[in-house]
Amino acid sequence: MAWRAAIGFAVALAIAPAAAQVSAPPARAQVTLAISCGAVGMELELCREGAEAWARQTGNRITMVSTPSGSTERLALYQQLLAARSADIDVLQLDVVWPGILARHLMDLSPHVDAAERVRHFPALVRNNTVEGRFLAMPWLTNAGLLYYRRDLLERHGRTVPESWQELAETAGLIMRAERAAGEDRLWGLVFQGRAYEGLTVNALEWLHSHGGGSIVEADGRVSVNTPDARVAIAQAASWIGTITPRGVLNYAEEEARGVFQTGNAVFMRNWPYAWPLLNAEDSVVRGRVGVALLPRGGPGGTHSATPQGAHSATLGGEQLAVSRYSRHPEQALSLVLYLTGREEQKRRAITGGFNPSRLDLYEDAEVLGANPFFGELFEVFVNAVPRPSAVTGSRYNQVSAEFWNAVHVVLAGQVAPGPALDRLERNLTRIGRGGRWDR
Repeated sequence: MAWRAAIGFAVALAIAPAAAQVSAPPARAQVTLAISCGAVGMELELCREGAEAWARQTGNRITMVSTPSGSTERLALYQQLLAARSADIDVLQLDVVWPGILARHLMDLSPHVDAAERVRHFPALVRNNTVEGRFLAMPWLTNAGLLYYRRDLLERHGRTVPESWQELAETAGLIMRAERAAGEDRLWGLVFQGRAYEGLTVNALEWLHSHGGGSIVEADGRVSVNTPDARVAIAQAASWIGTITPRGVLNYAEEEARGVFQTGNAVFMRNWPYAWPLLNAEDSVVRGRVGVALLPRGGPGGTHSATPQGAHSATLGGEQLAVSRYSRHPEQALSLVLYLTGREEQKRRAITGGFNPSRLDLYEDAEVLGANPFFGELFEVFVNAVPRPSAVTGSRYNQVSAEFWNAVHVVLAGQVAPGPALDRLERNLTRIGRGGRWDR
């Protein structure tokens, strides 16, 4: 009931214009568009600036719609508004796993975005955004998980960037104990996104896949989560809690993890590329002392492992912009989407905010690489990132992910052992997927 009340409050908040609006001079105004993009911080500000620039060029008005910052709550809000055929939001920011879930509510962009434009974006995102032949959303940014580390601490203690999760745990423990003995009582070894939400699905999929433990649900519809490799991966992550990772990580999303790392209180952090410019801002405690690397490999490769030694696995992320089928101004909404996902706007966002562009040619742009050196070095990671099983599970993905993150969370919390948790998860996913048919 509390959850429903919170969503109800969010809906009421969202359908009212936010306090700050982006608008063109009244004399030139044509229509007013409502856009949901970003919830807090730099993400919201950069979108606001981009929408303001479009408004100045076209003479239209923009209303920034307030939405929950959590992906789970935001999706629930979208589903509620769209199910009611509400025209209160014209342009929606979508997580990479949402096009299939919201497909029937989104405008088909295929007649308006030709093949020449689509091939300028990562093919995986274009495929992801195409549902039953309908191109439903423009790629806006892509993402993949990265390992951030304190270069100064590794150098001080004669350690190198860890290649495996086991090596990371050993290095983190060694540095943490040594620094605490020297008076750094608040230092921890590793922080990540451990709250029971979509971010934990992302993190745990990286653990599983790097150990050869599969992708939760395989492309053929088979539930693969309950394997010996998956049990090893989840058990290893659970062993970090309270040893190299604070118990508080069970309530961390991206920003909580970044806050701990940026205040100098963690050796390693798993996060998205957006954190890079923030960690190197003028007011950052760790400015100039941070490195970025591939996420570690798992243990010896299992059935699904890319190599005998396990694989470097990073979950595919990203954001898209779509037009609601219920928009009263679809032409102007499409114009705004194309502007915000255009080359110059994506370049600005990459340089200013560290947001990873969906446009391939920007990874060869000198200014983008100057601001984000690791974009070039880790390009293949972004290209080859591991997708979540949203394509095969379709409209049932949200149920799949919730079952997965809840099962992992109780193991991390020490409430259930990995074996029983994954046994139950396998039964639940098999039921949801109707024995592998995944009827939509």
